[in-house]
Amino acid sequence: MGKIIILGLGAGDLNQMPLGIYHTLMKSENVYLRTKEHPVVEQLEAEGFTYQSFDHIYENNDQFKDVYQEITSELIEKAKEKDIVYGVPGHPFVAESTVQLLVQQSKEHNITLEIVGGQSFLDNMFQALQIDPIEGCQIVDGTELLKAEIQVRHHIIICQVYDAFIASEVKLTLMDLLPDEYEVTIVTAAGSSQEEIKKVPLYELDRVATLNNLTAVYVPPVKDETILYRDFDKLREVIAHLRGPNGCPWDKKQTHTSLKKYLLEEAYEVLDAIDEEDEDHLAEELGDVLLQVMLHAQIGEDEGMFTVDDVISSLTEKMVRRHPHVFGEGNLPDSDEVIKKWDEIKRQEKETSGQSDHSFLSGVPKSMPALSRASNLQKKAAKVGFDWDEVAPIWMKVQEEIAEFMIETKQNNSERARKEFGDVLFAFVNLARYYQIDPELALHSTNEKFFNRFAYIEKTLQERELTFAEVDLAYLDAIWEDAKKM
Repeated sequence: MGKIIILGLGAGDLNQMPLGIYHTLMKSENVYLRTKEHPVVEQLEAEGFTYQSFDHIYENNDQFKDVYQEITSELIEKAKEKDIVYGVPGHPFVAESTVQLLVQQSKEHNITLEIVGGQSFLDNMFQALQIDPIEGCQIVDGTELLKAEIQVRHHIIICQVYDAFIASEVKLTLMDLLPDEYEVTIVTAAGSSQEEIKKVPLYELDRVATLNNLTAVYVPPVKDETILYRDFDKLREVIAHLRGPNGCPWDKKQTHTSLKKYLLEEAYEVLDAIDEEDEDHLAEELGDVLLQVMLHAQIGEDEGMFTVDDVISSLTEKMVRRHPHVFGEGNLPDSDEVIKKWDEIKRQEKETSGQSDHSFLSGVPKSMPALSRASNLQKKAAKVGFDWDEVAPIWMKVQEEIAEFMIETKQNNSERARKEFGDVLFAFVNLARYYQIDPELALHSTNEKFFNRFAYIEKTLQERELTFAEVDLAYLDAIWEDAKKM
């Protein structure tokens, strides 16, 4: 059974190192350091300290995780032959990935660990920055910084900002959440005689000369409310306030039912923005749709029924469950197979929930636009074989429905004519589906075409100083033909 004594070298000079750790380092023969780039190492060398470092491993790997794993593997192999001492900067359990890996893998290799703490850089950081972590403090690794995990309302200490490349990555991540000019503090060798503290705007973070393995970046908590406008929790607070006792009278009186029409309106405005290919307008309109979601969620929370967390949880769970080829095992070759798998999972969900006795057509909302609902109903029926394999009978059905409609119109039966006209449209939807045409989009395109050509007629009449009352249909039709040519 081998043994690894893990020592923390502390965060500063030799005079800050505990006497016991000093004696262990000086008396041990087999000492390994993760890195020799530490203020205390040069001082120990002057007293005859001998060691081996793993700095060369950093040069041979592109990813830090590979560096840490290689160091861990070497330490374990060496410990199988003889007891060794392993020194790391600061405290072994503060920002030390190799120590965590050793803890995870030592039992598997029958290696005993003895861990002796040293002073972490955090105490010196708190003192240098004069902050109290109890107010809320987040300590993160600059080499693995994730935007989703950053809490800008807390003190943030980003450690392991070794060089300009990491500083650049940190800067770009933070700039997604904070203004370019937001002031951050760069602290190097906190608590030592070489301590350096420099405040810079965020955009200059990677332009600072002094960056090494003793460098950390401090981001102060955001106090400016406008900066938090990008924060989801801030949006949630705003909606809750609007619905609260001192909120807006209009927002407070809304219900799920009263908001129905606004959700539809906002959805149509999103479609317009997409057609306009205006990205800024699209972002704004998507925000309006999100507003509707947030209002419904807040109403649910006010009534004690559900919260926006439930909405998000349900959606996330559904996306993971219905994409086993992405989040689980297996692979699907194309989008058609993805749709098949999606429908199969939905069917299984209904069987599990006791809804399998529902119609195959269940799930197509009655409030959908009629053309879209007709298309979706037909698609669902087609999945169980209720569909034509060829287009000829579909054309015959279209002609049959048109003939029936004409009979009712000749008999001046308006009610039956209305129903027969619906049958005509339904038959044309079936035809569009066969040719893989979305009837809703097709009619939308025609509507826009009509709108633009009619606008051209209006503009032409205005330029000729004419009104609709002064011209006949033939005159208007001639302008219409001009519009078609254009």
